[in-house]
Amino acid sequence: ARRRADERIRRLERDLAQLQHKRTQGRLLRNRREVPILSLVGYTNAGKSTLLNALTNSDVLAANQLFATLDTSSRRLRLPRDQEVLVTDTIGFIHNLPKELIGAFKSTLEELQDADLLLHVIDASDPGCEEKLAAVEKLLDQIGLKDTPILHVFNKNDRADEIHLANLCRRYEGVSVSGIDPDSLTPLIEKASDWLCKIRRPAGEAEIERAAI
Repeated sequence: ARRRADERIRRLERDLAQLQHKRTQGRLLRNRREVPILSLVGYTNAGKSTLLNALTNSDVLAANQLFATLDTSSRRLRLPRDQEVLVTDTIGFIHNLPKELIGAFKSTLEELQDADLLLHVIDASDPGCEEKLAAVEKLLDQIGLKDTPILHVFNKNDRADEIHLANLCRRYEGVSVSGIDPDSLTPLIEKASDWLCKIRRPAGEAEIERAAI
């Protein structure tokens, strides 16, 4: 059993190293295009890939297993106000990651430095969702993303207690969605669009607003 575990860790290390190289190349290309980036982050099995598929009508692998998303997944999405953005999926976060993988795991998240907005996807049906939410955001702080705007997206609202879900959305100023129900995504799309308008306003507009105050 120990031998199989060691082999799995070595295989994951190789996969993560290859992923880091591919994401570096993709990041350079996106930077040249200057397209706003929305990055999905969250604990493993929160439903990030399913949500990406629903938002962009794509078919990224969505599996209920550890490290289902290792390859880079980026898809274009057109928001209200004719905004075109890239939505990127990332590897799922976990507690108690084997120490052999910590460095490689964090390196795969470097591209989050380029995100204009982080969409933190949380499984609202999980009784331990707030503990996992805190664990994810602690790691985001550790990799230098403390100042990057975060929109909390409480997923799987079709399986969550309604009162608990409403309290979560109020406490974290988030939105609730179901990745398997495209009709539930409108509030998320509208709120993300509003965020981007605030974040990426032309410098001239900001100067005019400050002068008017």
